[in-house]
Amino acid sequence: MPPQKIRRANAGLVLIDLQERLLPAICGSARLVQNVSCLLNGAKVLGLPIFVTEQHPKGLGSTVQQVAQLIPDYAPFHKLAFSACGAEGFGKALKEKDLKQVVLCGIEAHVCVTQTCLDLLKEGLTVFVVADAISSRTEQNHQIGLERMRDAGAVIVSTEMILFELLETAGTEEFKQILALVK
Repeated sequence: MPPQKIRRANAGLVLIDLQERLLPAICGSARLVQNVSCLLNGAKVLGLPIFVTEQHPKGLGSTVQQVAQLIPDYAPFHKLAFSACGAEGFGKALKEKDLKQVVLCGIEAHVCVTQTCLDLLKEGLTVFVVADAISSRTEQNHQIGLERMRDAGAVIVSTEMILFELLETAGTEEFKQILALVK
């Protein structure tokens, strides 16, 4: 597969299951919340659509408030399936935005993020997995999830990498706003 750069016009951000009762068990949770928050704020600056899922919210709670408050028109897709693609209306919502590229962040890297990634790749989308904005309960599972997604064809990136790639150029008001987010 030829190398691909992400393009704003074709891209959306998907936040998977960053929920109240699951987050305390996640490795590096403070860093995760910080990087996800940076991505969400960057997506707003750049005008990307944002999609949020919650795995069994009755059992795992809602999206962490610190993160949920950053999401315009917060309306999570609830699911029992591990893949976000199993959430009612999720696939339709992506198609309505005519997305070709998806940026994934959230938890857990080796379960819900990986299964979502595999399903999106199967649908023909290019998937960019933000390595420092996903995690699992253990570092080993985080790493194995990343490796599996890369082997399947996902592009592994960092928070700063994806934001600057979406930005494309310096010297704009958007650049100043993104720069402030990553400092």
